[in-house]
Amino acid sequence: MVLKTFGWSFAVTALGLAAAVLYGGAPAFGIVAILSILEISLSFDNAVVNAGILKKMNAFWQKIFLTVGVLIAVFGMRLVFPVVIVAISAKIGPIEAVNLAMTDKERYQQLVTDAHPSIAAFGGMFLLMIFLDFIFEDRDIKWLAWLERPLAKLGKIDMLSACIALIVLLITSMTFAVHAHQHGGVHVDKAQTVLVSGIAGLVTYMIVGGLSGFFENKLEEEEEAEHEAEEEAKRSGKQVSVVALAGKAAFFMFLYLEVLDASFSFDGVIGAFAITNDIVLMALGLGIGAMYVRSLTVYLVRQGTLDDYVYLEHGAHYAIGALAVLLLVTIQYEINEIITGLIGVVLIAWSFWSSVRRNKRLALEGAAAEA
Repeated sequence: MVLKTFGWSFAVTALGLAAAVLYGGAPAFGIVAILSILEISLSFDNAVVNAGILKKMNAFWQKIFLTVGVLIAVFGMRLVFPVVIVAISAKIGPIEAVNLAMTDKERYQQLVTDAHPSIAAFGGMFLLMIFLDFIFEDRDIKWLAWLERPLAKLGKIDMLSACIALIVLLITSMTFAVHAHQHGGVHVDKAQTVLVSGIAGLVTYMIVGGLSGFFENKLEEEEEAEHEAEEEAKRSGKQVSVVALAGKAAFFMFLYLEVLDASFSFDGVIGAFAITNDIVLMALGLGIGAMYVRSLTVYLVRQGTLDDYVYLEHGAHYAIGALAVLLLVTIQYEINEIITGLIGVVLIAWSFWSSVRRNKRLALEGAAAEA
């Protein structure tokens, strides 16, 4: 089971490390290995959240997630994305940006650093909306009940998540403007950039998440009336429409997964520049890490881990909330990537341990009831 699920990840690791040795010898090997570990640690919460969505898809779409999705994640976010943000921020063509990345690495790194406020605002707002929508939803299973119960009651207020997210964005952009002004920066343009990028992240979440939720609800309605729908389809000859609906629902959930993965990868891509400014090593290291995150996602789904350890999804969403806040803070202040990664790992480990304790307690109660 492990080899089947992680086989491609092991193969990509071997190829990536071999390519690193051929490209730059032992130093390049070490950098790629560090980048891979960094990406996995920063994105473990991503795997848990992805698994919660992926388990609703059939085997075909899970396979698409591991193939087409990997191409998008590795080549799109870990290779093309850094070039695109440099091209946009420096107002140069993508080909020129690639040449800059290969020939003038110091200048390339500086351009990416300059673009960080807009990247952090976009990713931070997208992830913040995911966290807020989760925490304001009334769930049967609650992890930190003392916190989640009152928040679930507040969640009955319409558009509360969006209102809070916009308030956080306004405070962030205004604080950034004051901070930049005090340090002699071009505060007006930068503050507007943060504001616009944050709104873009919010709109992206609403569009993709809204479409995904709409078709997911449609799919659930179909599943509830599965037998009746099948009989009706056979009589009317419209069986294909049911399949098309399921495909449409899976497609938008897949699209939501890709945007989610992209937002999670923002901190990994930016953090990678603290280790190297070589775009080739960055692509190799982050690409290997992305493969493991995807394999881990599928493993969690197929093993039913989320069903056995019910607080894992809670821990992952709290980690998302922490990451969203950290991304917004990094607009002004530098935060070590180790801290970013550790916060997520600690929250997920805590939720896992809480799940284990819950399972033991339920087992003891069941044994006592039988006795």
